[in-house]
Amino acid sequence: MSALSTLPFLKPVHLRSPRSSPGGQRRHTLPASEFRCLSPEDAVSVFEIEREAFISVSGDCPLHLDEIRHFLSLCPELSLGWFEEGRLVAFIIGSLWDQERLSQAALTLHKPQGSAVHIHVLAVHRTVRQQGKGSILMWRYLQHLRCLPFARRALLMCEHFLVPFYQKCGFEALGPCEVTVRDLAFVEMQHPVRGHAFMRRNSGC
Repeated sequence: MSALSTLPFLKPVHLRSPRSSPGGQRRHTLPASEFRCLSPEDAVSVFEIEREAFISVSGDCPLHLDEIRHFLSLCPELSLGWFEEGRLVAFIIGSLWDQERLSQAALTLHKPQGSAVHIHVLAVHRTVRQQGKGSILMWRYLQHLRCLPFARRALLMCEHFLVPFYQKCGFEALGPCEVTVRDLAFVEMQHPVRGHAFMRRNSGC
């Protein structure tokens, strides 16, 4: 079991009290809301959400199913899923990168010695969009990264219309990204990951 399972903000967050049977005895129920790192077993659920979110907009997905399994096998600690009553409703998948800016190779590689976390994709299930879940999940993810001693900054690339969303999450634009996917152009953005010692001292990391 990964040591990350002991991180306090990755412990299940119970939003409802356990239900009781008519006789007053508690029945076992799934947590109403839970954040945890993903595993390869979650790959199909991840891909279903991603496919619906991206294909209708761009015609393709940032990660295909085999790539999702690849990253969730190599670096599950750089992922985070939001589950409601056992069902995945939103997720982030990242990997490590070892250069100042993203390049085409960053789309498929995980660099274990890197200190930049490349966020490949954030997606929310269509039934729970427009509820602020994307912002909440990103905030939880950045808190998670602050407990990883090797993480120094988060990087991502997005289309221009998403820049305001990520700016509200605390990211700053670095300018045009050299990565292209077909005829799509992207803006590269970064967020510093600081306070490692403080976070470990005060949150049990």
